[in-house]
Order: sequence, then C-alpha cells, then structure tokens
Amino acid sequence: MAGGEALALGTLLDRQARYRPDQTALVFEDLRFSWSELKQRVDRLINSLHEEGLSKGDSIALLLDNSPTIIELYLAAAKAGFVVVPLSPLLRGSGLTKLINNADSRAVFTMSRMVEHLDSVRDDLDLAEDRVFLIDGDAEGYRRYPDLAGGQTREPDVPVISDDDVFNIIYSSGTTGDPKGIVHTHSVRTAYGTGFANSFRIHRESVILHSGSLVFNGSFLGLVPSWYTGCTYVLMPGFDAPRMLEKMAKEKVTHVVMVPSQIIEMMQYDEFSEAHLPHLECVCSLGAPFHLEHKLEFDRRLPGRFYELYGLTEGFVTILDKFDFGRKKESVGVPPPLYEMRIVGDDGAEARTGSVGEIVGRGPITMPGYYKRPDLTAETLRDGWLHTGDLGFVDEDGFLYLVDRKKDLIISGGVNVYPRDIEEVMVQHPSVKDVAVFGVPDAKWGEQPVAAVTLIAEADPDALRDWANARVEARYQKLAKVIVRDEFPLSVAGKTLRRIIKAEFLEEHR
Repeated sequence: MAGGEALALGTLLDRQARYRPDQTALVFEDLRFSWSELKQRVDRLINSLHEEGLSKGDSIALLLDNSPTIIELYLAAAKAGFVVVPLSPLLRGSGLTKLINNADSRAVFTMSRMVEHLDSVRDDLDLAEDRVFLIDGDAEGYRRYPDLAGGQTREPDVPVISDDDVFNIIYSSGTTGDPKGIVHTHSVRTAYGTGFANSFRIHRESVILHSGSLVFNGSFLGLVPSWYTGCTYVLMPGFDAPRMLEKMAKEKVTHVVMVPSQIIEMMQYDEFSEAHLPHLECVCSLGAPFHLEHKLEFDRRLPGRFYELYGLTEGFVTILDKFDFGRKKESVGVPPPLYEMRIVGDDGAEARTGSVGEIVGRGPITMPGYYKRPDLTAETLRDGWLHTGDLGFVDEDGFLYLVDRKKDLIISGGVNVYPRDIEEVMVQHPSVKDVAVFGVPDAKWGEQPVAAVTLIAEADPDALRDWANARVEARYQKLAKVIVRDEFPLSVAGKTLRRIIKAEFLEEHR
C-alpha cells in the first residue's frame, strides 16, 4: 500500500459482493437485496453522479427518512470519495440552509415531504448547479433520483482514497448557534467497522436491526460492521416498538442499537423477552445515560445481553460489556483496545481514583476536527486528547462512572447538583416511566432542580415530589417541583431533549 492509499472502507462492498454474492445484505420492509444486487445499485449510482459532474471530495447533503437510498449513498461515498452530509429532516428555514451551505454541499438528496420546506429557502442555497434530487415523486424544480439510479452498470472509475480523506460531516449542534460539523475520515469509519464488530461480537452470520434515524451517528455502530463482516442489516422506516418486536422475531435478529427512551418503550411489551427473542445476543444502549432501575429491569427480561456505550460523535467511547454488567452495573465500562482515557481536574492534572473530573480520551475514531472551525477544534482537541465536557470518575478497576454532562450541572447554593443523581431516585417510583431533571433560576439558591416525568400510572405531581425529596441524599438535591408530560420531545436520534423541556417550563412560569 503506497502513498497513503486506503484499502479499507471503499473496498468492503466489492469484497462482500465477490465472496458472498447471494447473502442477504439489506432488508427494508418487503425489499431484500443481496450483496451482489447492492453493488450493482451502488455502481450505477456512482456512474450517474460522475455524469452529473460530481467527483471525489464533493459534499452531498442528505435530507432523508430511513430508506435503502441512504445506505446506497453512504456506500457510494465510501467507494468514490464523495463526502456525505447527513442532516436531520426536522431542520427548517435558516437552520436548514446554514448547514447545507456550511458543508459546501454540491448536491442535495431529499424527499417529497421536505419540498415545502426547501421551496421557501431554495434561493438561499449556495449550490453551484441545480442539483436537488427527489427520491420519491415529482415536484417542479426538482430532479428525480430514480434517473440517477438507472445509470451504467459498468464498474465505475474510482479515485485513490487515502485514510485521511473525509468521508462525512455530521452536525451535532441542532438548529441553534454556529454550525459545528464533525469530520470523520475514511480511517475513522473503517475503525467503526473493525472496532465495533469486535466489541459487540458481530460476525458474518449476525443479523443487525436498526430502527433509529440513519442520520444519527450512532447508526454507524451497526451499519459499518455489517459492511465489514458481510452480515445482514435490517433497516426499519422508523422506531415503532410493536413492529420492531415483530421484525426482530421474524428476521432472527442478533444485534440492536437503541437509545434509552426506545428501550424503555420496548420494555412496556411482554414480547420483549427471551421467549420471543431467542436469537438476540446484544442490545446496546447509547446516546444518553440509562438509569440503573431500567438496566435491572432489562436484565430481568433479557439476561446476559445488555451493553452500554458512552461516547461522543467527536470520537471517544467506553463500552460496558455484557459479561461485565453483573459486577459493574452502574458503570459505562472501559475504553476498547487502542483507546486511552484520563479523568482530569480543573487544573488539568489527572484526578485520583474515585474523584470526579472531566473525561478526556483518544482513539482510532477521534475526529480530526470540526469543519472550518479551527477555533472550536483547538478548544476540544488538545495535544490529541478529546475533551468531552462530561464529568465522571473511575474505580479501582478502571471502569468509568458517568456523573453528568457539564452543561446540565445545577449549582444550588454554591453546591454542584448532578441531575442524574436525582433521576436515579425518581425513576424508582412505580408510576414513573422516564424522568428528566433540570435546573431553574431561584432568587435564594441561584438554581433549584425540577423534574419532568412521564408516567406508567396516574400519580399526583406534588406527591411524586415529596416521595423523591424524602429519598435523595442531600437537601440541595430536593426538587422544587415535579411536572408531568404525556411524552418527552425527542431528537431525530430518539434522545430526550432536556433543553426543550426546560425552555417550555420557563415559558409556562414566566
């Protein structure tokens, strides 16, 4: 291998098509594609994009719900060197144009339901040519994606791709503030394939199911290992617990990655059990802390299958392995092989065992930086170490315990209050399904904690507050108020949006 050429990510599709041509690669609704069929579709797509004038290094923005098209575009980028920019279909107005333009996008792939939102901002897009493609239906001023998919079936001319070439830009900051595009290179995504296949014991006979949004970075934890191992990837249009349970049983699914809110919803159904899902080997929780009470309930339903991943899109993770769960239930595991972690205090010195500090780490999936933001990159990456902004400590065995996000810290009477400590108490109440604690301004104490809850059974909010306040460890952890919500606002990834709950509460109590 010369000149930094990467014989990795872009070769995986061709490899599986050659050695496992008839193996089912992708399942979506009633559609099933073998590896050879998937390669043909991707090669046609690459040829069509080349005919459109797109080449290595060109960014293509995706505003799409889950579909085989997203996976085809990801694979085309891996092989031909396009840079994919997955964007949330929840984006609107300037939040939409800001990210498309910031990524220097040269094409946009979208769907009919986004036309009304794109129409109002089309004049603000900096596309050099009129390359906005619809994957379904027709609309004036939009190109049809199926025309691209009908391209030449010949093997496309693909460039030399190096490890350091950019594979994707993922925006993590939502629709507010300055754009913060996280860059992942081909070597980073290759490490997703090799590393997470190893960590989650994914092999060529595995069946991975994904129901969350494919624009969420967490989706790559299962997607790239499926390319690497040549196993079967089952994609759902979206998260729907009853349909998901049915699909998991029908397809004999072995591996699933979900955020906590999705697992909590699954546990409302009796079918989330060993008897109904005998082939299941791994359920990985990621994206937010999973409360101990919910972990214990999960293990009662499906013993010996729980993994938890703590990590950032910027590129550091720890993993609680299913075989460590029994002795380290409250931890979020340890760094995988080839990763390093430190806990540092405010002075930058490494904290003692058991002492809380900022989690910093590095490893093969650490981003090279934020797109066109050297200022933010310098703040986050220091001497190769990723500063997470999260607080935690390690025990004598080196296992990490996540205390809370720095940005969610509540300071009441000059004392640090960690929302997660209160949440762990609140969620033990038999009527509480899920909880989110946040701080609100208080004239005397500076801030006081408030808990928003969703319920399994009806309960009086004041009684819930008193119940929790009788059980928290310290006075400063006592809740000022409990509010009940029918459901929590969720991001496209399925994460609870605590900041929106807080903003709504403050608006209601102005």
